[in-house]
Amino acid sequence: MSTIIREVHAMQEASRAERQAGRRIAVVPTMGALHEGHLSLVRLARTHAERVITTIFVNPTQFAPGEDLERYPRPFERDVERATTAGTDFIFAPPVEELYPAGFATSVAVEGLTRVLEGAARPTHFRGVTTIVAKLFLCTLPDVAVFGQKDGQQVAVIRRMAADLNFPVRIVVGPTVREADGLAMSSRNVYLSARERSEAPVLYRALRQAEEAILNREKNAVAIVELMKRLIGENSSGLIDYCSLADAGTLVEQEQLKPGSMVMLSLAVRFGSTRLIDNIVVEVPKPNS
Repeated sequence: MSTIIREVHAMQEASRAERQAGRRIAVVPTMGALHEGHLSLVRLARTHAERVITTIFVNPTQFAPGEDLERYPRPFERDVERATTAGTDFIFAPPVEELYPAGFATSVAVEGLTRVLEGAARPTHFRGVTTIVAKLFLCTLPDVAVFGQKDGQQVAVIRRMAADLNFPVRIVVGPTVREADGLAMSSRNVYLSARERSEAPVLYRALRQAEEAILNREKNAVAIVELMKRLIGENSSGLIDYCSLADAGTLVEQEQLKPGSMVMLSLAVRFGSTRLIDNIVVEVPKPNS
């Protein structure tokens, strides 16, 4: 069974001991409610380090008022079992007051990348994400940190933060893990009604059709985005927050695609009270390729 650690100083001491013994450390930050997507990241982390830390912390600062902080699933005992089976050595699961003690007044913000897509829809979200990830890096002292491509914008933001603040941490990204019908695995999928769950795979179909258009050398980004919107609108009751075709690194929306560039197709759609996101990264074909 994984060793469960609740206190920052204890986690730092454990990590220092592992580093002094010459063992590399990988951390997998999560908010718990672990599914196969999370577990694939734990297994990936195991290939990069001798010790794996999975963090389980429902971070209040990345939730806006009215979002699902209070009802976010917290099956801790099941999470411990699953994380252990996947290869976790330590579980860092601090109480809120351990990471945000009375008088806490500091945050980490990445500008630019956080103003679009999820940042436009949830203006306070990424400040909470970057603050907690920075704190988790300092608590766990990892050589490697593993994140999932499902949160594509988050990956770009964390890479920027790690580079800008000179964190000695290599960022590794694992592929999105999907259900058999293509729906990206998410802890929030449990909120979907039976009808919503049956409709939700249209998100991945929309992304794949957009990808196919790019690979067939469609260069008009606006037309590709409209293709996604039309497919979702005609095949589901979902309400679109955004559909996007942006540069994969800068997240700048594209108008005409540049051959050889890497772009990210992404979307956010609400099914009832549940908001789902997904994305795929595509290389725009080069001439004669």
